[in-house]
Amino acid sequence: MAHEVVERVGRLGAEIAALADENESLGKLSDKTVGLLRSAGVIRLLQPKEFGGYGAHPRDYAEAVMAVARHDGAAGWVCGVVGVHPWELAQMDARLAQEVWGDDPDTWIASPYMPGGVADPVDGGYVLSGRWPFSSGCDHGSWDFLGALLGDGKGRPAGPISVLHVVLPRADYEIIDGTWDVIGLAGTGSKDVVVNGAFIPEYRTIRQDTVMEGTAAKPVGVTDPLYKLPFSAMFPLGITAAVIGICEGALAVHLDQQRDRVAVTGVQVRDDPYVLYSAGEAAAEIAASRVQLLDGISRLYDQVESGKPVTVEDRANVRRNQVRCAWRAVSAVDEIFARSGGNAIRRGNPLQRYWRDAHVGLQHMIHVPGTAYHANALAQMGLELPEAMRVLI
Repeated sequence: MAHEVVERVGRLGAEIAALADENESLGKLSDKTVGLLRSAGVIRLLQPKEFGGYGAHPRDYAEAVMAVARHDGAAGWVCGVVGVHPWELAQMDARLAQEVWGDDPDTWIASPYMPGGVADPVDGGYVLSGRWPFSSGCDHGSWDFLGALLGDGKGRPAGPISVLHVVLPRADYEIIDGTWDVIGLAGTGSKDVVVNGAFIPEYRTIRQDTVMEGTAAKPVGVTDPLYKLPFSAMFPLGITAAVIGICEGALAVHLDQQRDRVAVTGVQVRDDPYVLYSAGEAAAEIAASRVQLLDGISRLYDQVESGKPVTVEDRANVRRNQVRCAWRAVSAVDEIFARSGGNAIRRGNPLQRYWRDAHVGLQHMIHVPGTAYHANALAQMGLELPEAMRVLI
């Protein structure tokens, strides 16, 4: 059962946490960390059952990502990003699933989805070239999901703009070392990847708009409601779950360190009402973030399962709350970090790593509040969203 994955992560938590500093130093997840994640089964939660996955409820997936991120933010982030790819692959031609998982159901697919290249139509598929930053977990992936602009046949984007998601085997792209030198989430190994004229068969592609609308599964005969959820809810889910898990980990470390800390005034921190007030408030805010994120995806799942249509307003509400969840949780961590004492800034203190990882997590485009909040207000008023604002809504 899917809930067993969270239990396994809990049992492996101390080992995952012990490897976090090594992952940061390596600039990618260590082989041992990846082995632990594979054994826990986190990446297979959204994978179809017929290909060795759990076909789990997305809530279970989010909770597993949080569980990993509590111990190591980078490992949780990779689970949140790489873990959503089996969900999308399930909506594509079954030949691709067989290629990816036929020999090994633990095969990982990296990404990014941003349209960093142009896919020119040719007989039987496309020829792709481009460069994509932020390919989290790419060192341990055998395939990569990439966003691409549909080309005009001459290497230029065709008009009107149309975006494809394409899947490439490891032999067709190059990972550029030295392109992931960052202040947080260093262990994710989110390096640049480059493609130079790779041929992509048609069946390894999918139109972004169909995944966004939750309509891609029907043409390939997939009926499970899991695979009818909109991309704009599923893709942000794992990433925000990682950020919330990081914040939960930061809170746990803070409380552990404050238990016996004595301030420069000679007062034990456990007797300082201001520090304790902040800790209690932060715990409530982080817990609220968890509940709201899980509630949003659960409501959408129930809606899809019952056969009710998911409106733009429904999607905009989930996106609004998902963005707010991340900001609320990280703001709570700021409050406790400011009251953790001078030792919190030492490199050997895991609290500073959680703090840095949380803030870098907010830099992802799915956590930018402006467009999400603006679009949500328009949707609640019953007004049409401008085309440019409908991306990831």
